[in-house]
Amino acid sequence: MSILPVDRRWRLALLAIMGTALILRLISACALQYMLDYRWHREFLIEGDAEGYWLLAQAIAAGQDYAVYHPPRYALRMPGFPAVLAVSVAAFGPSLFAARLMLACIGAFGCWLVYRLGKVVFNERIGVIASGIAAVSPTLILFSSVVLCETVFAVALLWSLLSGHYLYRALDRGPESGSKLNWGRVLSWAVMTGVAIAAGVYLKPSWILAAPIVAVLLALTVRNGRRFPALVSGGLVTAAMILALLPWGIRNQQVTGHFTLTTFWMGPSLYDGLNPRATGDSDMRFFDQDGLTKTLGEYEVDQHYRKAAKEFAQENPGTVVKLAAVKAWRYWKPWPNAEQFSHPVAAAGVLIFAVPTLLFALFGAIFVFKRTLAADSIFDQENSAETVPLRRRIWTVSLLTGPIFYFAAIHMVFVSSLRYRLPAEYPLFVLTAVGVVWLLQSRKRSENSC
Repeated sequence: MSILPVDRRWRLALLAIMGTALILRLISACALQYMLDYRWHREFLIEGDAEGYWLLAQAIAAGQDYAVYHPPRYALRMPGFPAVLAVSVAAFGPSLFAARLMLACIGAFGCWLVYRLGKVVFNERIGVIASGIAAVSPTLILFSSVVLCETVFAVALLWSLLSGHYLYRALDRGPESGSKLNWGRVLSWAVMTGVAIAAGVYLKPSWILAAPIVAVLLALTVRNGRRFPALVSGGLVTAAMILALLPWGIRNQQVTGHFTLTTFWMGPSLYDGLNPRATGDSDMRFFDQDGLTKTLGEYEVDQHYRKAAKEFAQENPGTVVKLAAVKAWRYWKPWPNAEQFSHPVAAAGVLIFAVPTLLFALFGAIFVFKRTLAADSIFDQENSAETVPLRRRIWTVSLLTGPIFYFAAIHMVFVSSLRYRLPAEYPLFVLTAVGVVWLLQSRKRSENSC
């Protein structure tokens, strides 16, 4: 029996987990750079998007126009990830290795945010276990040093969820205690949540629907007596997100002549997933073959491909449904789709890790819904004297599973891959930890009853 207090043991475990997370990601960054330099002889593991991000990062660091390719495209990519890469370029020069090491550190920080989310929603034990799962995830380790936005976006996503949960607690605190609503706290967390979501949109524009979804979820799950504050705070979340994105929208109006809070790349991306040659995987060769950028501006090209994708969907509804099924499989597939990860050992490693974590997350969600849970060892101490109401259980499961289903739905329309699932796995691991604890508790009770 340990002589250390329980809280201290968990904190020591967390320290070991964070060290492990960082070391594994730094090793992965070094190994990836070695393979790219001496085996594959190229700059990027997944080319295309990565090259564009890197060129934009160098433009930011050099104080040049935020544009890429020729003719220049000014609203091709959101500026969040290039701005992060530009920090590395400004500090260490155009070194991809330095950028990978920086991204590896950001990935380790994401594991700490998983701990925070698990602790705030449930308790410290759940947070530590969840962070440990994230720390050793093979796909998260590898992608942390890939020059793509997923890892940095995961940090913004976790920030969004943490802020949203603090907002929910401020609105729903003390359901039967009659405690007064702290409007200052509610409004502060509403603004913070909106800003956090905007930070995610600056990295991945498809996250823009998160704010109105949070607003609806708050209205549905906050207790009746506080529905009006929930509606106000939900509106403020959306307003704060829009205001945070407004400078980018105004800049787009100035440089392209058209306003958008995101980019003018949705049309080509949509057509990539909905065209006569679509397979569910990305194949942007049509963009260069069509050559529309030679005669049309970014906005006009975007509108052209939106219209073409819409016409294809209207004329081929059966094909669209089949493509949606293929894309869903590519998204949920428990081993990699990309050729770069087709080695049997890599595929087996991902499979062996993915299947149990997804299954335990399902068990965790069932546990939260199944039990009335008088606060035992799962939910936090706030509910030690009361059962957890259904509305809170709905909020909890929605908070932790919402992102993974959100992106699943989006990528049944656009192209799909396991890559797009990865940021949403970070919060899902909190439910995985719940499933693990549930199993351990069930076994312990069974042994004690024998």
